[in-house]
Amino acid sequence: MISFELTDEQKAMQAMVRKFVKNEIIPAAEEYDRKSEMPWPIIEKAFEIGLWNFNLPAKYGGLELDHVTEAILVEEIAYGCLGISGAWDGNSLSLTPILLAGTEEQKDRWLPQFGQKPLLGAFCLTEPSAGSDAAGMLTRAEKDGDDYILNGTKCFITHGGIAAMYTVFAKTDRSKGTRGISAFLVPGDAPGLSMGKVEDKLGDRASHIAEVIFENVRVPARDLLGKEGEGFKIAMQTLDHTRMSIGAAAVGVARRALEESIEYAKTRVQFGKPIAQHQAISFMLADMATKVEAARALVWKAAAELDAGNVGSKLGAMCKLFAGDIAMEVAIDAVQIHGGYGYMKDYPVEKLMRDAKILQIYEGTQQIQRMVIAGNIL
Repeated sequence: MISFELTDEQKAMQAMVRKFVKNEIIPAAEEYDRKSEMPWPIIEKAFEIGLWNFNLPAKYGGLELDHVTEAILVEEIAYGCLGISGAWDGNSLSLTPILLAGTEEQKDRWLPQFGQKPLLGAFCLTEPSAGSDAAGMLTRAEKDGDDYILNGTKCFITHGGIAAMYTVFAKTDRSKGTRGISAFLVPGDAPGLSMGKVEDKLGDRASHIAEVIFENVRVPARDLLGKEGEGFKIAMQTLDHTRMSIGAAAVGVARRALEESIEYAKTRVQFGKPIAQHQAISFMLADMATKVEAARALVWKAAAELDAGNVGSKLGAMCKLFAGDIAMEVAIDAVQIHGGYGYMKDYPVEKLMRDAKILQIYEGTQQIQRMVIAGNIL
């Protein structure tokens, strides 16, 4: 029997997060978007009330949520603001490689700090010349006795320059392509690590995105994650787990755009009646609602498969592809339904449209998702 009914615990957590979003995130979202600032007070409040560290194991002070519950809560936070929800997703992305490939000794050294303070982590894969093509990365890690020396620049890094810990992917053997990439754990205060350009973005502006520069950063060999040459595999396995969460965030954005449109259509009067009573608008709303439901169902399916131990790249890529496109489509329709007002910053739908675009780009573009899906089905 397949059921979409939430457990009592999931309902309680969803209600708690909705209250938090209503009281803490939605009232502040416009200001953080306008100023392009990290929402530190919101992060600290979330940590205080136990709504931080979704995927951190309980023994280190985290919630250790199953993936379905994580999807439910990420949708709610992104409903309030996609940029602010990026703090949660950015941390999950950076911690997942350790959970997948770290030794118990590495986990015991690196993870407890995240349960003690509202710290940030960063996942450093993308480079100026190596986005979708990870094999083209130039960051290198050269062995020096019992250490590795890291040199290179990473770009578009969530929490870049402000994180307490970096999961860094670098070439240890340039002749082997992706098989020459290794993964390392680097503290935020490591000598030689610095923040480069902070990006001024179209949307998703409450999420801090910046370059991270490594200049002769010395990393002890004990902080090599997995074995030499396993970095690309670790990165891809990480994305197999986290793309579902991007899909959940996309559902949150789409649902907010839909609900804003419904409320507006009920009150905006044209030609003597609310525009919701005009078939052109009501049919748009019907299509938007259907798309949101379909996207959520796919996200929950992918999350349930992860919880069942059926880890693969196909469903995660489908989530990110379908839900990301739906968020963009529904946000654009929301602006259209609002008409001229939808184009103005007085209404939230223009921000939703700006935010939605990044869902089609980060953690692999939609074209990359299609490559992943095609590789699985063929």
